[in-house]
Amino acid sequence: MLISCQSISKAFGGQQLFSDITLHFSNNERLGLIGPNGSGKSTLLKIMAGKETADSGKITLQRGSNAVYLAQDDTFEADTVYSVLHDAIDNDPDELSRHNRTNVMISQADFADADQQVSSLSGGWRKRLAIARALIHKPDILLLDEPTNHLDIQGIIWLEKILLNPPFAFVIITHDRAFLENTTKRTIELNRCYPEGFFRVNGNYSQFLNKRELFLNNQQQLQSILSNKVRRETEWLRRSPKARTTKARFRIDKAYELQDELGNVRLRNSANKQIHIDFEATGKKSKKLLSVDKISKSLGGHILFSDVSFELSQKSRLGLMGANGCGKTTLMHILAGRLEADHGTVFRADGLRIVLFDQKRDQINKEETLRLALSPTGDTVSYRDKPVHIVTWAKRFLFDPDQLDQPVSRLSGGEQARILIARLMLQPADILLLDEPCNDLDIPSLAVLEESLMEFPGAVVVVSHDRFFLDTVTSQILGFTDDGKSFMYADIDQWLEEQRPRVSAEKKSQKKEKQVKKNKAKITYKERLELEAMEETILAAEEELEQCRQRIEDPTIIDNAEQLAGWCSLLQPAQEKVESLYARWEELESLNAG
Repeated sequence: MLISCQSISKAFGGQQLFSDITLHFSNNERLGLIGPNGSGKSTLLKIMAGKETADSGKITLQRGSNAVYLAQDDTFEADTVYSVLHDAIDNDPDELSRHNRTNVMISQADFADADQQVSSLSGGWRKRLAIARALIHKPDILLLDEPTNHLDIQGIIWLEKILLNPPFAFVIITHDRAFLENTTKRTIELNRCYPEGFFRVNGNYSQFLNKRELFLNNQQQLQSILSNKVRRETEWLRRSPKARTTKARFRIDKAYELQDELGNVRLRNSANKQIHIDFEATGKKSKKLLSVDKISKSLGGHILFSDVSFELSQKSRLGLMGANGCGKTTLMHILAGRLEADHGTVFRADGLRIVLFDQKRDQINKEETLRLALSPTGDTVSYRDKPVHIVTWAKRFLFDPDQLDQPVSRLSGGEQARILIARLMLQPADILLLDEPCNDLDIPSLAVLEESLMEFPGAVVVVSHDRFFLDTVTSQILGFTDDGKSFMYADIDQWLEEQRPRVSAEKKSQKKEKQVKKNKAKITYKERLELEAMEETILAAEEELEQCRQRIEDPTIIDNAEQLAGWCSLLQPAQEKVESLYARWEELESLNAG
């Protein structure tokens, strides 16, 4: 094992982040570490990196191994791209070797100018430089905390390629679900809704989701079963039985143990909370809300975009894509009426109400309290013309009442993002302009935000580098090029395909030949025997699955919590086995048909 975490616990103030967690990370680790905001992901990563100490437990790093940590915030002491990378090489005394390693990394990171000043880099290129600095250390295990933050889509795809088959292990914290799906082979979620405080799955993100849903459904089912049993035992206890016999004493003890177990299961299920998002529309009946006709904009003599035209109507869902600095945010401010275009016209329907979510979060005064940030006018807010008490409103966005008098500056990035969403919900709108709304939001909050935006009756314009989010929410993509041009695409996949280098005719031909050979493949004798036996195999697996379900509902099992938990744990593998067999059956049928 590269890193071993044995019985790790950590608390901040009165808040317990995690307790008695034991995890191991192997030499070929490709791990996604996820969890809701505040679950302790970043803290656990810092403990693994030796940047923080655990309250209890032990961290062991394999002797001679090099663990490299990439923090969320990028800080640099050197002035230029070259010097940042050159100075980071601390294990090579040969100057020529260091010089060559530096230039190789500059090339790999796609920096055009090695002497460019760090102070002139955009947020995305600063992040790319920080990643390159981590890589030049030649890690055995790389610990990355939100590395996709601030990267544009090209930067995310660049990092994705690095992590597809790296010569090092890695643990990555990210809320980018497409990135997790494409790069990781194991997933761990930190969450108090699990008995151990975490849930791990060997597999990519989509496999994790399937197993997580099954586990949580089983845990809800277990709560229902335990509730019925505790109710019966409580009725028996109310009859005041006397512990005159060993049997009676045993049943009384078991009744109290059941109550404790039910309390623990309820506490875990209640920990799986979600933010409640529901944007309010004005109810405007106009079909055409806004139209843009051949607008152009330049800054400092540089053309951001030119001749941009499109129209927004009810239920329009437009995503803006392009490299950092191409003018996406500028266009959003033009649509909101905060900036004027150099050329062209913007038509807005009479009485149009536009609400902007600004990625810089300038609308928040970080010195004021959370209470004032959520409700500047008092202890209530007006939502859909009804008063809502500040405590109730805060809980809707997963804030505890004791946080209300804390300054906003002490809140995490995800919590500050939830403040902005809370404010947006109080403003009826015809058009929502969302500039990087996904930054810092955890995965459960992103899923709720997606659902709310899909239900919003007005128009939505989104700037985001989250491919999963864009694929879910948008119905069109306006893509910007480096030379100021723009093109409309049907979806994010079509835009991404346009960004990929053209495959050479030779490679296309090779690929086609390979596919022809694959299509001509015949089923082997062994596979034919497997196909002939498949129906009976599936029938046996389905019988095993049905037996698990019946045993869980069996009254004699319900009275035995230990057996019940055992059968619940067998249900998931039995379900997966049936699904796997059906997939294999389809594969064999396809070979047989070929």
